[in-house]
Amino acid sequence: MAVVSTGFFDGVHLGHRQVLQTLVSSARERGEEAIVVTFAQHPRAVLQQDARTLRLLNSPQEKEALLRALGADRVVALPFDRAFARMTASEYIREVLVGRFGATALVLGYDNRLGSDKLGPDGVGALARSLGLDVIVVPPQTGPVAGNFVSSTKIREALEQGRVEDAEGMLGYAYMLRGVVVGGKQLGRTIGFPTANLRLYDPLKLVPARGVYLTEVEVLDGHYWGMTNVGDIIETHIFDFNEDIYGLDLRIAFRKRIRDMRRFDGLESLKAQLAADEEACRALLRP
Repeated sequence: MAVVSTGFFDGVHLGHRQVLQTLVSSARERGEEAIVVTFAQHPRAVLQQDARTLRLLNSPQEKEALLRALGADRVVALPFDRAFARMTASEYIREVLVGRFGATALVLGYDNRLGSDKLGPDGVGALARSLGLDVIVVPPQTGPVAGNFVSSTKIREALEQGRVEDAEGMLGYAYMLRGVVVGGKQLGRTIGFPTANLRLYDPLKLVPARGVYLTEVEVLDGHYWGMTNVGDIIETHIFDFNEDIYGLDLRIAFRKRIRDMRRFDGLESLKAQLAADEEACRALLRP
Protein backbone atom coordinates (compact mmCIF):
# COMPACT_ATOMS: atom_id res chain seq x y z
CA MET A 1 0.00 0.00 0.00
CA ALA A 2 1.24 3.46 -0.83
CA VAL A 3 0.53 7.14 -0.97
CA VAL A 4 1.33 8.24 -4.51
CA SER A 5 2.03 11.47 -6.33
CA THR A 6 2.49 11.58 -10.08
CA GLY A 7 3.76 14.10 -12.60
CA PHE A 8 6.91 15.11 -14.46
CA PHE A 9 8.32 17.22 -11.58
CA ASP A 10 10.79 19.15 -13.75
CA GLY A 11 12.94 21.29 -11.48
CA VAL A 12 11.52 19.82 -8.25
CA HIS A 13 10.64 23.44 -7.42
CA LEU A 14 8.91 24.96 -4.37
CA GLY A 15 5.47 23.83 -5.56
CA HIS A 16 6.73 20.29 -6.08
CA ARG A 17 8.41 20.39 -2.68
CA GLN A 18 5.13 21.19 -0.98
CA VAL A 19 3.57 18.22 -2.78
CA LEU A 20 6.46 15.99 -1.66
CA GLN A 21 6.25 17.16 1.95
CA THR A 22 2.54 16.38 1.96
CA LEU A 23 3.15 13.02 0.29
CA VAL A 24 5.81 11.96 2.77
CA SER A 25 4.01 13.17 5.89
CA SER A 26 0.77 11.47 4.78
CA ALA A 27 2.58 8.21 4.05
CA ARG A 28 4.32 8.25 7.43
CA GLU A 29 1.03 8.88 9.26
CA ARG A 30 -0.60 5.96 7.44
CA GLY A 31 2.40 3.64 7.78
CA GLU A 32 2.59 3.32 3.99
CA GLU A 33 5.19 3.84 1.29
CA ALA A 34 5.68 7.28 -0.29
CA ILE A 35 5.99 6.74 -4.05
CA VAL A 36 6.61 9.30 -6.79
CA VAL A 37 5.57 8.11 -10.24
CA THR A 38 7.16 10.23 -12.93
CA PHE A 39 8.06 9.80 -16.60
CA ALA A 40 11.30 9.08 -18.41
CA GLN A 41 10.33 11.37 -21.30
CA HIS A 42 8.59 14.74 -21.13
CA PRO A 43 5.05 14.37 -22.52
CA ARG A 44 5.41 17.53 -24.62
CA ALA A 45 8.45 16.07 -26.36
CA VAL A 46 6.77 12.74 -27.10
CA LEU A 47 3.62 14.43 -28.38
CA GLN A 48 5.81 16.77 -30.48
CA GLN A 49 4.28 19.94 -29.12
CA ASP A 50 7.69 21.62 -28.98
CA ALA A 51 10.15 18.72 -28.99
CA ARG A 52 12.78 20.63 -30.98
CA THR A 53 13.08 23.52 -28.53
CA LEU A 54 12.04 22.03 -25.17
CA ARG A 55 14.84 22.05 -22.60
CA LEU A 56 14.58 20.67 -19.08
CA LEU A 57 15.58 21.92 -15.64
CA ASN A 58 16.87 18.56 -14.39
CA SER A 59 18.54 15.52 -15.80
CA PRO A 60 16.77 12.27 -14.80
CA GLN A 61 19.51 11.59 -12.24
CA GLU A 62 19.25 15.07 -10.72
CA LYS A 63 15.48 14.81 -10.46
CA GLU A 64 15.56 11.44 -8.72
CA ALA A 65 18.21 12.65 -6.27
CA LEU A 66 16.15 15.74 -5.40
CA LEU A 67 12.95 13.72 -4.92
CA ARG A 68 14.68 11.16 -2.74
CA ALA A 69 16.30 13.91 -0.67
CA LEU A 70 12.78 15.16 0.10
CA GLY A 71 11.85 11.78 1.55
CA ALA A 72 10.32 9.75 -1.29
CA ASP A 73 10.74 6.03 -0.58
CA ARG A 74 10.55 5.14 -4.27
CA VAL A 75 10.90 7.17 -7.46
CA VAL A 76 9.68 5.34 -10.57
CA ALA A 77 10.22 6.81 -14.04
CA LEU A 78 7.76 5.19 -16.44
CA PRO A 79 8.50 5.13 -20.18
CA PHE A 80 6.21 7.68 -21.82
CA ASP A 81 5.33 6.93 -25.43
CA ARG A 82 2.33 7.55 -27.69
CA ALA A 83 0.59 4.37 -26.59
CA PHE A 84 0.98 5.37 -22.94
CA ALA A 85 -0.29 8.86 -23.78
CA ARG A 86 -3.58 7.39 -25.02
CA MET A 87 -4.51 6.14 -21.52
CA THR A 88 -7.40 8.02 -19.93
CA ALA A 89 -7.13 9.31 -16.38
CA SER A 90 -9.39 6.47 -15.25
CA GLU A 91 -7.21 3.84 -16.92
CA TYR A 92 -4.03 5.41 -15.54
CA ILE A 93 -5.33 5.49 -11.97
CA ARG A 94 -6.86 2.01 -12.09
CA GLU A 95 -4.17 0.14 -14.02
CA VAL A 96 -1.00 1.97 -13.03
CA LEU A 97 -1.35 3.85 -9.75
CA VAL A 98 -3.60 1.28 -8.06
CA GLY A 99 -2.84 -1.84 -10.10
CA ARG A 100 0.96 -1.54 -10.16
CA PHE A 101 1.79 0.56 -7.13
CA GLY A 102 -1.03 -0.20 -4.70
CA ALA A 103 -2.10 3.41 -4.25
CA THR A 104 -4.50 4.03 -1.38
CA ALA A 105 -4.20 7.83 -1.59
CA LEU A 106 -3.18 10.43 -4.17
CA VAL A 107 -1.43 13.73 -3.49
CA LEU A 108 -2.08 16.17 -6.33
CA GLY A 109 -0.67 19.56 -7.23
CA TYR A 110 -3.15 22.33 -7.99
CA ASP A 111 -2.40 22.05 -11.74
CA ASN A 112 -2.05 18.26 -12.05
CA ARG A 113 -3.67 16.90 -15.18
CA LEU A 114 -3.87 13.19 -15.88
CA GLY A 115 -4.61 11.06 -18.90
CA SER A 116 -5.45 11.70 -22.52
CA ASP A 117 -8.62 13.43 -21.29
CA LYS A 118 -6.42 15.88 -19.31
CA LEU A 119 -8.51 15.54 -16.18
CA GLY A 120 -7.73 18.26 -13.62
CA PRO A 121 -7.57 17.97 -9.80
CA ASP A 122 -11.35 18.21 -9.32
CA GLY A 123 -12.07 15.50 -11.86
CA VAL A 124 -9.19 13.31 -10.73
CA GLY A 125 -10.27 13.75 -7.12
CA ALA A 126 -13.84 12.69 -7.83
CA LEU A 127 -12.66 9.72 -9.89
CA ALA A 128 -10.12 8.61 -7.28
CA ARG A 129 -12.65 8.88 -4.45
CA SER A 130 -15.11 6.76 -6.42
CA LEU A 131 -12.40 4.08 -6.43
CA GLY A 132 -12.00 4.33 -2.67
CA LEU A 133 -8.81 6.40 -2.69
CA ASP A 134 -8.16 9.35 -0.42
CA VAL A 135 -7.18 12.55 -2.23
CA ILE A 136 -5.16 15.56 -1.05
CA VAL A 137 -4.83 18.62 -3.32
CA VAL A 138 -1.90 20.93 -2.53
CA PRO A 139 -2.51 24.65 -3.22
CA PRO A 140 -0.14 26.68 -5.44
CA GLN A 141 3.05 28.16 -4.02
CA THR A 142 4.01 31.79 -4.65
CA GLY A 143 7.37 32.69 -6.19
CA PRO A 144 9.68 35.68 -5.61
CA VAL A 145 7.31 38.07 -7.38
CA ALA A 146 4.04 38.66 -5.54
CA GLY A 147 1.19 36.63 -7.03
CA ASN A 148 3.56 34.69 -9.28
CA PHE A 149 2.60 31.03 -8.85
CA VAL A 150 5.58 28.74 -9.20
CA SER A 151 5.74 26.52 -12.27
CA SER A 152 8.41 24.79 -14.32
CA THR A 153 7.41 26.91 -17.33
CA LYS A 154 7.93 30.16 -15.44
CA ILE A 155 11.32 28.97 -14.20
CA ARG A 156 12.38 28.12 -17.75
CA GLU A 157 11.25 31.57 -18.90
CA ALA A 158 13.26 33.24 -16.11
CA LEU A 159 16.41 31.33 -17.06
CA GLU A 160 15.94 32.03 -20.76
CA GLN A 161 15.89 35.73 -19.84
CA GLY A 162 18.93 35.46 -17.56
CA ARG A 163 16.90 36.07 -14.39
CA VAL A 164 18.75 33.42 -12.41
CA GLU A 165 17.86 34.96 -9.04
CA ASP A 166 14.14 34.73 -9.84
CA ALA A 167 14.67 31.13 -10.94
CA GLU A 168 16.45 30.36 -7.68
CA GLY A 169 13.58 31.92 -5.74
CA MET A 170 11.10 29.57 -7.43
CA LEU A 171 13.33 26.48 -7.36
CA GLY A 172 14.44 26.83 -3.76
CA TYR A 173 18.06 26.25 -4.85
CA ALA A 174 20.53 27.79 -7.31
CA TYR A 175 20.13 26.50 -10.87
CA MET A 176 22.99 24.20 -11.83
CA LEU A 177 24.74 22.79 -14.88
CA ARG A 178 26.97 19.75 -14.73
CA GLY A 179 29.41 18.37 -17.26
CA VAL A 180 32.99 17.50 -18.10
CA VAL A 181 35.83 19.98 -18.61
CA VAL A 182 37.05 19.94 -22.22
CA GLY A 183 39.87 21.68 -24.05
CA GLY A 184 39.38 25.05 -25.75
CA LYS A 185 41.39 27.72 -27.54
CA GLN A 186 43.06 28.71 -24.24
CA LEU A 187 42.71 32.39 -25.14
CA GLY A 188 41.81 33.28 -21.55
CA ARG A 189 45.03 31.76 -20.25
CA THR A 190 47.11 34.07 -22.44
CA ILE A 191 45.57 37.17 -20.78
CA GLY A 192 45.53 35.90 -17.22
CA PHE A 193 41.97 34.52 -17.11
CA PRO A 194 42.14 30.75 -17.70
CA THR A 195 38.75 29.14 -18.11
CA ALA A 196 37.25 25.67 -17.77
CA ASN A 197 35.08 24.87 -20.79
CA LEU A 198 32.02 22.79 -19.91
CA ARG A 199 30.50 20.06 -22.06
CA LEU A 200 27.11 19.18 -20.59
CA TYR A 201 26.38 15.59 -19.65
CA ASP A 202 22.73 16.06 -20.57
CA PRO A 203 22.18 17.87 -23.90
CA LEU A 204 18.54 18.55 -22.97
CA LYS A 205 19.46 20.67 -19.93
CA LEU A 206 18.34 24.28 -20.30
CA VAL A 207 21.26 26.74 -20.49
CA PRO A 208 20.59 30.25 -19.10
CA ALA A 209 20.60 33.28 -21.42
CA ARG A 210 23.87 34.40 -22.93
CA GLY A 211 25.88 36.65 -20.63
CA VAL A 212 28.30 36.70 -17.71
CA TYR A 213 27.29 35.32 -14.30
CA LEU A 214 28.61 34.98 -10.79
CA THR A 215 28.70 31.24 -10.17
CA GLU A 216 29.54 28.72 -7.48
CA VAL A 217 31.81 25.95 -8.71
CA GLU A 218 32.32 22.40 -7.48
CA VAL A 219 35.37 20.50 -8.74
CA LEU A 220 37.94 18.13 -7.22
CA ASP A 221 35.70 17.77 -4.13
CA GLY A 222 36.17 21.49 -3.48
CA HIS A 223 33.89 24.53 -3.52
CA TYR A 224 34.94 27.75 -5.24
CA TRP A 225 33.52 30.96 -6.65
CA GLY A 226 33.94 32.01 -10.25
CA MET A 227 32.47 33.84 -13.20
CA THR A 228 30.87 32.01 -16.08
CA ASN A 229 30.49 33.25 -19.62
CA VAL A 230 27.55 31.68 -21.46
CA GLY A 231 27.94 32.12 -25.19
CA ASP A 232 28.65 29.67 -27.98
CA ILE A 233 30.46 27.77 -25.25
CA ILE A 234 30.09 27.69 -21.46
CA GLU A 235 33.38 28.75 -19.88
CA THR A 236 34.16 29.46 -16.24
CA HIS A 237 37.05 31.35 -14.70
CA ILE A 238 37.47 29.89 -11.20
CA PHE A 239 38.75 32.38 -8.63
CA ASP A 240 41.93 31.54 -6.68
CA PHE A 241 42.34 28.23 -8.49
CA ASN A 242 45.15 26.86 -10.64
CA GLU A 243 44.73 23.13 -11.16
CA ASP A 244 44.66 20.96 -14.28
CA ILE A 245 41.04 19.74 -14.43
CA TYR A 246 40.67 18.65 -18.05
CA GLY A 247 38.44 15.60 -18.26
CA LEU A 248 37.05 16.08 -14.75
CA ASP A 249 33.51 16.55 -13.50
CA LEU A 250 32.45 20.19 -12.99
CA ARG A 251 29.27 21.63 -11.55
CA ILE A 252 28.35 25.32 -11.68
CA ALA A 253 25.48 27.04 -9.87
CA PHE A 254 24.23 30.37 -11.22
CA ARG A 255 23.85 33.07 -8.56
CA LYS A 256 23.64 36.44 -10.34
CA ARG A 257 23.84 37.84 -13.86
CA ILE A 258 26.60 40.44 -14.20
CA ARG A 259 26.18 41.70 -17.76
CA ASP A 260 25.13 41.00 -21.33
CA MET A 261 27.45 39.57 -23.96
CA ARG A 262 29.44 42.12 -25.94
CA ARG A 263 32.13 42.26 -28.61
CA PHE A 264 35.63 43.61 -27.99
CA ASP A 265 38.05 45.48 -30.22
CA GLY A 266 41.07 43.49 -29.07
CA LEU A 267 42.68 41.48 -26.29
CA GLU A 268 43.42 44.52 -24.12
CA SER A 269 39.79 45.66 -24.03
CA LEU A 270 38.71 42.07 -23.34
CA LYS A 271 41.24 41.78 -20.50
CA ALA A 272 40.05 45.07 -18.98
CA GLN A 273 36.41 43.93 -19.11
CA LEU A 274 37.23 40.57 -17.52
CA ALA A 275 39.06 42.36 -14.71
CA ALA A 276 35.99 44.54 -14.18
CA ASP A 277 33.74 41.45 -14.24
CA GLU A 278 35.86 39.72 -11.62
CA GLU A 279 35.81 42.80 -9.38
CA ALA A 280 32.01 43.02 -9.74
CA CYS A 281 31.71 39.36 -8.74
CA ARG A 282 34.10 39.64 -5.80
CA ALA A 283 32.28 42.74 -4.58
CA LEU A 284 29.11 40.67 -4.29
CA LEU A 285 30.94 38.16 -2.12
CA ARG A 286 32.26 40.66 0.39
CA PRO A 287 30.39 40.81 3.73
